[in-house]
Amino acid sequence: MKRLLSFAAGSALLLVLTTPAWAQVPTGIVGSAHDFSDETTWNPSGEVCIVCHTPHSAGGAADGPLWNHTSTTTEYTPYSSPFGTLQGTIGTTAAVPTGVSKMCLSCHDGSIALNDFAGAAGTPVIIDAATGYNDISTITGLLDTDGSDDHPISITFTTATASADGFLHNPSSRTFTWGSATPTIQVGMLRQDKVECSSCHDVHNERGLAVGSALLKVTNAGSALCLTCHNK
Repeated sequence: MKRLLSFAAGSALLLVLTTPAWAQVPTGIVGSAHDFSDETTWNPSGEVCIVCHTPHSAGGAADGPLWNHTSTTTEYTPYSSPFGTLQGTIGTTAAVPTGVSKMCLSCHDGSIALNDFAGAAGTPVIIDAATGYNDISTITGLLDTDGSDDHPISITFTTATASADGFLHNPSSRTFTWGSATPTIQVGMLRQDKVECSSCHDVHNERGLAVGSALLKVTNAGSALCLTCHNK
């Protein structure tokens, strides 16, 4: 009996050690890469949501739900497809992307300080001894104004787009596994039939992805995320 219990305990430990980190993180923004409540140097409130949203007196509400962060006004060079079907066309000029992507770039394009929210004037230099944030332009993962070398965003992706391209799955019928759900690309990834930053990134960690996974909706092991949309 002791030997059986020992074996069972060892098996349980092995299961814990071998279970992918992808499945071990709780659902929700708390504890995710977008939880800035412990950044006391530039978020002294200790609140999780306040960096992006506020229930009252939102300054940039037009950009998103009760948006609280200073919005980017940067103009980006859009992506240009050599095949012409996935042009990064953003309106009639190389203006900022639309919708949720514009909100993401408020922090990720390096032009606005992370602590520029709640009506407070931020600074392009953030020194946080706990996390090592320094000059915002040096933070890993920032984009810049040249979108020609990045995946296009704010572009239309419909059944017609997939048909014209020839190497894309039909977004209205192609499903993918997102946590415990299996929505179509159109429902689970697109915003108003457009590819945005949130098409690949689960910004609120709704399905409980791994810390350090860049909050991806689908793991990219074996290019799984890419192959969700791209039919290669």
